[in-house]
Amino acid sequence: MSTHTAVGFRAQDGEPQRVQFNYAAPTTDEVVIAISHSGMNRADLMQLAGHYPPPPGASEILGLEASGTVIAVGPAVSRLQPGDEVCALLAAGGYADHVVVSEQQVAKLPRGISAAQGAALCEAFATAWFNLYEVAGIQPHERLLLHAGASSVSLAALQLAKHNHNPVFVTAGTDEKIAFCQQLGAEAGWNRRQGSFVEAVKNWGGADVIIDPVAGDYLAQDQQVLLQDGRIVVLGLMGGREATIDAGRLLMKRQRIQGSTLRNQPLPVKAKIMRALEQHVWPLLASGRCQVLIEKVYPLSEMKQALTQMRRNETQGKLVLAWE
Repeated sequence: MSTHTAVGFRAQDGEPQRVQFNYAAPTTDEVVIAISHSGMNRADLMQLAGHYPPPPGASEILGLEASGTVIAVGPAVSRLQPGDEVCALLAAGGYADHVVVSEQQVAKLPRGISAAQGAALCEAFATAWFNLYEVAGIQPHERLLLHAGASSVSLAALQLAKHNHNPVFVTAGTDEKIAFCQQLGAEAGWNRRQGSFVEAVKNWGGADVIIDPVAGDYLAQDQQVLLQDGRIVVLGLMGGREATIDAGRLLMKRQRIQGSTLRNQPLPVKAKIMRALEQHVWPLLASGRCQVLIEKVYPLSEMKQALTQMRRNETQGKLVLAWE
């Protein structure tokens, strides 16, 4: 079987290391994508720090999403053909100039969406969609609390929630980020640097669903603002992995706390999510009713600066790498 050489970046001693690797021609339902842009995520920082290895069998190359052009397809591929401009939801391999992936994890770019935007939309909108509608099962008019409100996932969730008539409260680290979220449709917000969000959210009316990438001491506060039969979905551990919960409150209010990750979901789940995005989200993006929010597109040569900006939480939206 013939192989081809590609360039990518893996984690090495806490830093991205440029490496060459070989990839084979696509088999069965696989496609080869020549990547033009790579989306950046906090999971990349965790992998660099040694805390979030790729799933078994996945590439060591960093990156959970990318956009580019299909250049080869396997014999069972029916939805895509060479020349298609696409975006891909990946378990690994996005920080590379080529990636081989099942066509089920790939979608043609929505009408009017650029390649840079394509690299910024899969992980955010897939995570938001999956956790709002599949995990939490949010219903129209239920109240939603989003922590880290200016993160790419929360901004995607905010826009989807607004479209589906869910009132939204956000927490964030600056007044500017809260104002940005309110411009997108959040009803209210709280600057976490002012202390606990509990009274502010209670005064707003409480939450039926909370999307929480923080965990740590946020979980006990989440419980205090969660309404009867409410659901907390934990997406990350920015506040630490240890937490104290009130089991009595959990029981009496019939609360649900669930962890959720997307990266290690099996292929059928990722395929279902991508098809749901094509059906429900792509029309919103094409019409402008939802936006792909990019903070900055960095040239590949400035990857370290981009990672530093992400570490400092100095973003309102996604950072993207452009291959030069």
